[in-house]
Amino acid sequence: MIDLAAIEVARERIAPHIRRTPVMALTQAKDPPPVSADLILKLECLQVTGSFKARGAMNRLLGAPAHEVAAGIVTASGGNHGLAVARTAFAARTSATIFLPSNVSPAKLAKMKAWGADTRIVGDAWDDANAAALAFARQTGAAYFHPFADPLVVAGQGTLGLDIIEQMPDIDTILVAIGGGGLIAGLGTAFRALRPDIRVIGVEPIGSPTLKASLDAGRRVKLPSISTKVPTMACRETDGRIFEIVRQTVSDVLLVTDEAMDEASRRLWFDTGVAADLSGAASLAAVHVHREALAASRRICVLVCGAGPEGTV
Repeated sequence: MIDLAAIEVARERIAPHIRRTPVMALTQAKDPPPVSADLILKLECLQVTGSFKARGAMNRLLGAPAHEVAAGIVTASGGNHGLAVARTAFAARTSATIFLPSNVSPAKLAKMKAWGADTRIVGDAWDDANAAALAFARQTGAAYFHPFADPLVVAGQGTLGLDIIEQMPDIDTILVAIGGGGLIAGLGTAFRALRPDIRVIGVEPIGSPTLKASLDAGRRVKLPSISTKVPTMACRETDGRIFEIVRQTVSDVLLVTDEAMDEASRRLWFDTGVAADLSGAASLAAVHVHREALAASRRICVLVCGAGPEGTV
């Protein structure tokens, strides 16, 4: 799907349009984490629009012919990708139509509208919204920006891996929240090429174990239902190309409850003042829930991938 060269090209292409987000050691917490490893937060929640999604959306725009977006851009999102596409369309001076599930964060919905996007609520899960987005693209000729099953999007997300390697050269483990899998596929590709010694561990909600179920089955699996309340991590089925990258590059996928992510979000706010949505807090939740799986780690990158008021989806 992509390789290191595609990620490096993406990095140069999007550099003027994104931020190099900071890292911070998680110290002085009221209740110390239950692991002996050093925890280093990568604050991608401070990225443009509040998540790593700005990287992939901008690379999708700049990596395609300019005329492709003349009729506008359309996508489906649980929230963060929609925000990134709304901002990208604003930068391209074209229209954005964002299809979203009914449980999208009201705060994120308001921000999409502030970027000038036309937002439409369809169904109760991303898959329902995505079907409507694809139909809209066929009817109008708008360019469809898939949130994860697109090589340009995945390469854009992979640029985050290059930043992490440079900013945290001594980590041995990284925890990565999973929705559709585009982020972890991009990171996995970068780490496999440059730092294959780093353990890449995914984190999924118990109510949407898309990649975990697929890895356990040895094939891509479509979930019969989704029960998580976190729309940015809810996806019934990943892309086949994403699954193959994950199978080759990811050491493990850990499951956490919505309640554990909510508690981790509140911990981040209380201890650091960092406002993370539940997907952004998923990695820290895994630290508290799966300390045995991390017992051998000595320096862990806790990726805070999405922003939001504490305890929000």
